[in-house]
Amino acid sequence: MKENENALSRRSFLASAGLITTGLFLAPHLVFAKRADSPVTMIIGEAAKSPVTLQKLRGKLTLINGSGGNIVALAGEKGKLMVDAGINVSEAKMKAALGTLGNTPIKNLINTHWHFDHASGNEWVHQAGAKIIAHENTKKRLMQKVTVEDWNYTFPPSPAGAIPSVTFQKEHHLVFDGEAVHLKHYGPAHTDGDISVFFPEVDVLHVADTWWNGYYPFIDYNTGGNIMGMISAAKENVDRTTDKTLIVSGHGPVGNRSQLIEYRDMLIDIEGKIRALKEKGMGIDDIIAAKPTKSYDEKWGQFVIGPDLFTKLVYKGLI
Repeated sequence: MKENENALSRRSFLASAGLITTGLFLAPHLVFAKRADSPVTMIIGEAAKSPVTLQKLRGKLTLINGSGGNIVALAGEKGKLMVDAGINVSEAKMKAALGTLGNTPIKNLINTHWHFDHASGNEWVHQAGAKIIAHENTKKRLMQKVTVEDWNYTFPPSPAGAIPSVTFQKEHHLVFDGEAVHLKHYGPAHTDGDISVFFPEVDVLHVADTWWNGYYPFIDYNTGGNIMGMISAAKENVDRTTDKTLIVSGHGPVGNRSQLIEYRDMLIDIEGKIRALKEKGMGIDDIIAAKPTKSYDEKWGQFVIGPDLFTKLVYKGLI
């Protein structure tokens, strides 16, 4: 991807995530760290205004961004398959974008996990004719009232039409318009329902929010996520890819294996540093003050999750 495309991708998500105001970039970590209300409310509001854009990937696959997390659409001769549905307020713009890929109906929707920026569009996609496929834990979370403490937000149960009708435990395979699609559960990582979606014919792997390309990731401890699971998922992603694999992250630009390796190594190093400080008897406030992520902050700490919050999220997972 060219540099100007990278900037567009970052700016598109920042817009949909409520991190651009009056044409200026905010310091994203300040939004999460200092807002008295929830960033979820702002993200939803900005998604309603953000443009939805398309980027050709390989074969029949197209990346759709501007409605929260990165969405992949497979446009076949008789229908479309979507990986994630984005935020529901983007419905009209999503329909228009999908319409440019042909007039065929949406037949399948795969949820990579339950979070609102990936799955709150489920209901309208289902109403458009899609069968929803997800890990069983994703279905469970969507059916519950869930409070995410680090977002200061409680999500109500999703409407009936937004609930996946096909679930699995470990793996699920289907063929859509002649293309194999492989779904695989990671185990608890970003949440407890994270899955990868692999298109082997074109060697494209969607790893969802187990990878935030170029940024510190969010880890949702309220629904089973943890730092060690994130490291395990990153290792698995590296092992499953080659230098030719096109890798779609949950947030950030489409990437490659070398970038994924750098991300994996960053997670491992920061976890080790924070663990060592905890084993010395330091509490979270002192560990944050010690700035264990300092050498990575310029590159990785300039998006939604800032250094202090990421330190806290890593610390939560140490036992």
